[in-house]
Amino acid sequence: MTKTSTAPVLSVRELNRATLDRQLLLRRSALSATDAVSHLVGLQAQNVKPPYYALAARLDGFAAEDLSAPMAAREVVRIVTMRSTIHTHTADDCLTLRPLVQAARDRELHAFRAGLAGVDLDRLASISRELVEAEPRTMKQLREALLAEWPEADPQALSIAARCRLPLVQVTPRGLWGRSGQVALTTAEHWLGRPAEPVPAPDATVLRYLAAFGPASVKDMQTWAGLTRLREVFERLRPRLATFRDESGVELFDLPDAPRPDADTPAPPRLLPEFDNLLLSHADRSRVVSPDYKGRTWQGNQAHCTLLVDGFVEGVWRLEETRDEAVITIEPFGRLSRGARAEVVAEAERTLGVLGGAPSHDVRFGTVVRG
Repeated sequence: MTKTSTAPVLSVRELNRATLDRQLLLRRSALSATDAVSHLVGLQAQNVKPPYYALAARLDGFAAEDLSAPMAAREVVRIVTMRSTIHTHTADDCLTLRPLVQAARDRELHAFRAGLAGVDLDRLASISRELVEAEPRTMKQLREALLAEWPEADPQALSIAARCRLPLVQVTPRGLWGRSGQVALTTAEHWLGRPAEPVPAPDATVLRYLAAFGPASVKDMQTWAGLTRLREVFERLRPRLATFRDESGVELFDLPDAPRPDADTPAPPRLLPEFDNLLLSHADRSRVVSPDYKGRTWQGNQAHCTLLVDGFVEGVWRLEETRDEAVITIEPFGRLSRGARAEVVAEAERTLGVLGGAPSHDVRFGTVVRG
């Protein structure tokens, strides 16, 4: 009999409650915004508003300025890291996690080989660094400058190469609540005034991932990080970890003392942004999204903000504002009980109180995903 077959089995609901607890979604946390960003190992930030929505769902007393202020002070930054997507990270994590995933960024360039024929990538990185450290540049400005050096190259491939080879952060006011400008880039080292760290061993990041997303499999961690070949790291850490199985028999790892609440622990409704960490950080997302609703939060290339009820995705929502009114529209996927509906409305009203800037607020049930 294998070790995996004798490990305790965690049900879907037990995994759900454990992950919600780590994600600060069972109860709002008193952590500061910066400490929450650190604990969560970054926040998905393809757009400006999602990190604010994510923290509003997780932190007690959160206000938009709680994230804008450390971002303006360069304590928090926006940079491409895991899965080649923009994340909001603390300055310290920016300088360590980006080197950790650099190999994945190098692999990403393989898809653009044809457009980079004849391009010296080391020289491209050197020219790009000089340009963006002289003054922040938009991708368009950077692309045009590089095209002058390599006129036969594919323009998009040139700018992607710069983004992959260099740790480019989005400078403020981009990312500030209500004051966001166009995307302009410089290097993390230049923006933060200190050098990047050497490429770290992934061991510490595996432990941090489990603290924020566990219990999890090796494949889960690889999905979150966009990295491969992490099995040997988990094996190295195995003596320090607890092991479980999911209902399909997949081996899960966890920190021995991490919280694993009872499956019946109450999970209040939460309004999460599109691309929330909770939805993208496991290979098997059934701990948060039932098979019946898989794919329902997407429409073409657009992802919608998601509604959690009893810990699971149960609908989508959107916030729309005019000068006079802020409205949250909620579209449940199924019928909500009267009690659940009242709790959802209360959570939406709270979200409007945190993030709705207009003098009048309203919560409505209607259509978000259009057919």
